[in-house]
Amino acid sequence: MYIDPIVVQYPEALEADRFVIATYYCGTPVKTNALKFGAALAVEQTCGTWIKVPGETPEVRERSIGRVIGVYETPAYQIGVPENVTERHFIIRIAYPAANFGASMAMLLSTVIGNISSSGKVKLLDLEFPESYLKEFKGPKFGVQGIRDILGVYDRPLLNNMIKPCTGLDPQKTAELAYEAAVGGVDVIKDDELVSNPPHCPLIDRVKAVMPAIQEADKVKGEKTLYAFNITDRTENLKKNALAVMENGGNALLVNYNTIGLDAARMLADDPEINVPILAHSDYTGAVYESPWSGLSINLIGATLPRLAGLDMIITLSPYGKFPMSMDSFISAGYKMLQPLGHIKPVFAMPGGGTTQGHIEDIIDKFGVDVMIAAGGAIHGHPMGPAAGARAFRQGIDAVMKGKTLQEAKADYEELRAALDLWGIYGEEKANKNYDLKG
Repeated sequence: MYIDPIVVQYPEALEADRFVIATYYCGTPVKTNALKFGAALAVEQTCGTWIKVPGETPEVRERSIGRVIGVYETPAYQIGVPENVTERHFIIRIAYPAANFGASMAMLLSTVIGNISSSGKVKLLDLEFPESYLKEFKGPKFGVQGIRDILGVYDRPLLNNMIKPCTGLDPQKTAELAYEAAVGGVDVIKDDELVSNPPHCPLIDRVKAVMPAIQEADKVKGEKTLYAFNITDRTENLKKNALAVMENGGNALLVNYNTIGLDAARMLADDPEINVPILAHSDYTGAVYESPWSGLSINLIGATLPRLAGLDMIITLSPYGKFPMSMDSFISAGYKMLQPLGHIKPVFAMPGGGTTQGHIEDIIDKFGVDVMIAAGGAIHGHPMGPAAGARAFRQGIDAVMKGKTLQEAKADYEELRAALDLWGIYGEEKANKNYDLKG
């Protein structure tokens, strides 16, 4: 077996600032030569053919070919593969010259998980970007600090609410529910991902109905509320929708970033005329991350890439309710949004999907204050009404921030007590039966 030395290099041999490094999980038949397999992936996604062609000069190869910089077997069979083993598992790291794809997210993904997504068990786990590449991206305009500055809230987690029911409401009913959630203490309210510009609730009619209700609630509670209007649409309508929302008083936007595409989301975030925070909704990401054998990790499609695209808040599906998210994946994705990434600002993770007041303590324990707790049914379905549901969250947040447990705090607040009696506290037996909507 001969493998061109330029295709297999150790990391210390790289001119690191030229390369984006991809880390993959790969499963192969027992007799597969993993080094050769990794080289095949690297070549396929760069020079693109297994046979030498006249145009592939040494200069072209040096400039553009991918390099395998690590192949690690798990378990690490070093002296032979046991007879009962039917499949081998590898972590393979490949360095791709950033000049091949530039600052296009479409071309980045076409390179790092393009044709090789059809190569069997190959899953893209992570990407490492040199500073020279990150400099091509503006990132979020606001992020964690910018949103806190808008709201004037610095010492606690923020509270998000999604309007429920998801769809079917007219603008006036949407406004009524938004008022109740806002006056109860919600910091950021959002349209549901299924509502953008339907005939029964046109986008601009919704903005004109909701924003006066939000402003009235702000006067009553003495706090500011952001409302993220869903502008998801055909690509050519995105900016038009965004500007129309802002022209009619809207103060935040929402996009289903994976269905419109990361470059389309970035187009909105980079636009100097669009100067309000953008909330990223995670529709369709499950189709990308849920397979253990293929696609992209939740860390990438649910955290790093939308953050790189410039979105300020990202819905994070949690393991608390109706989605099959593992706890370690949930925590890891949330941390990815807050970790340093060159000059790219940290962004808010928004755990949702079955979150109740009984999860407040656990969420703060995992993420601290820089998290946005997202709830729909636990606010709008509270037995005392949506405003009480929101107050119950704020009561629980304030109590935990003061060092109390939820069990201790429920004695002090009627609204919080009603929620905890109904849905329980995460980790307790009753809650384990209530909160998991999959059961």
